[in-house]
Parts: sequence; structure tokens; C-alpha cells
Amino acid sequence: MTTAVKVDEDAKSRLEELQAEIRLETGTRVTQQELLSRIIDDAYTSREAMIDSFRDTTVPLSAEEKEAMAEGRFSSGVETDEDDIDGILYG
Repeated sequence: MTTAVKVDEDAKSRLEELQAEIRLETGTRVTQQELLSRIIDDAYTSREAMIDSFRDTTVPLSAEEKEAMAEGRFSSGVETDEDDIDGILYG
């Protein structure tokens, strides 16, 4: 059973562009129905990311996100205060 889904012109255009790119890159013709089904399957398997994409904000950070941010930090050994930062930013 199929059901019609209304999409705006921009979404339709991007779907057609993706469909054409798949054909060019793989040589495989896919219908828009097949493409939408694949997109839905991918979103379903990574539903947490899909749900998060509709959130108004990503604050507060999760413990994993905080840990990922902390991993990239290092100490240069130089003390920096607000005046130093203001001087760099505003001259």
C-alpha cells in the first residue's frame, strides 16, 4: 500500500537532486519512493539523532559531550585573564 506525502518544492528538488546523484555515482536507478524509504530507514535506526534535530536547543550538554570537549583541551602554561581576552578581541 502506498500513501501520498506532500512536500514543498524545495524538498522535492533536493530529493530529485539526490536521486540523480545516486544514479550518476552508482549507475543504479532508484525511485523517489525507494529513496524516501531508505531515508526513513536510516532515520529510524538513528532515531536519537533525528529526535535531537527537532529540539530547540542542545543545552545542557550530555556527559558524553562534556567529556568530548574536555578531551580537546590542553594547557599552554600561560595564565590568561579577562583583560588579555578583551585586548585580543577588541584591540
